[in-house]
Amino acid sequence: MAKLYFYYSAMNAGKTTTLLQSAHNYHERGMRTLLFTPHLDGRYGQGVIASRIGIKTYGRAFKSDDDLFEQTQADVGANGTLHCVLVDEAQFLTKAQVWQLTEIVDRLHIPVLAYGLRTDFRGELFEGSQYLLAWADTLTEIKTICHTGKKATMVVRVDEHGRAVTEGPQVEIGGNDRYVSVSRAEFKDITRGRKSLGAEAQHT
Repeated sequence: MAKLYFYYSAMNAGKTTTLLQSAHNYHERGMRTLLFTPHLDGRYGQGVIASRIGIKTYGRAFKSDDDLFEQTQADVGANGTLHCVLVDEAQFLTKAQVWQLTEIVDRLHIPVLAYGLRTDFRGELFEGSQYLLAWADTLTEIKTICHTGKKATMVVRVDEHGRAVTEGPQVEIGGNDRYVSVSRAEFKDITRGRKSLGAEAQHT
């Protein structure tokens, strides 16, 4: 039975690596997949899904007004049986697009694997993550570690000097140069100004 899966974590937990491994597993068995990645994240080139460990592939870049159900249905019509849909950086989905993913599962009977952050640098849910948490059939946390050794569940945005940023737009594309994953306790201390983000944290 097809399901909608949401794999969530803080930064640097290996979400994209896990997505690429899942896609590879399908291809190895002769099965066809469709990969989506947000158009706004063009760090590696439009449509490129790249992991920090150096592996990459290509997906279909989507914008906020794209209908993922219609695109998937059209792909099946043009290319035949589709065995899985995978979505990178799923926090950037809109509410409507998460609903469209549920339609891919429920009407086309194709499993959907979505990978993304749960919260932003302010500790607030992204729109896509909010509705994936509400509507996904299966929720799985991909764990990573804070520089303190505790489980990292939050993300801190830093400026060019490595100082924590607590205000600004929710979406600002960046990697290790802009974001650090920390535990909830560290997040509270850092964002309240009780503690600075040390060099060891910035390079974790």
